[in-house]
Amino acid sequence: MIRLYGLLFLIDLVMLVVALIDCLSSDEDRVRNLPKVAWVFIILLFSPVGWIAWYAAGRPQAVRAGGTWRPGSGFPESERPRSVAPDDDPAFLRELARSRRDDEEMFSKWEADLRRREEELRRREERPES
Repeated sequence: MIRLYGLLFLIDLVMLVVALIDCLSSDEDRVRNLPKVAWVFIILLFSPVGWIAWYAAGRPQAVRAGGTWRPGSGFPESERPRSVAPDDDPAFLRELARSRRDDEEMFSKWEADLRRREEELRRREERPES
């Protein structure tokens, strides 16, 4: 009888470790029915029932090699999201024009400041020393 309990305990321990590794290595968005953290706690706290529940209700279902595409599934062509190239996006072009104007204003201010400083240096050099 002790051997039977020992064997059942060993099977339970192996299945618990396998289910825990399977749960931790599965993708968060593919786990079914509960969040991944909840499944880890269920597997650890409710030993034989936890890993049985994981395999029955939580484990991601296997995807066939060919997938499960059906005609008509997904977005209709008219509602399909389209990415807009930056040179076709009016908001991007407005922002680009505004940024360019700001850069040109800043550049003209720098040039004016440089001219003013150069003029001050010329005046200092031309001024006779006392």
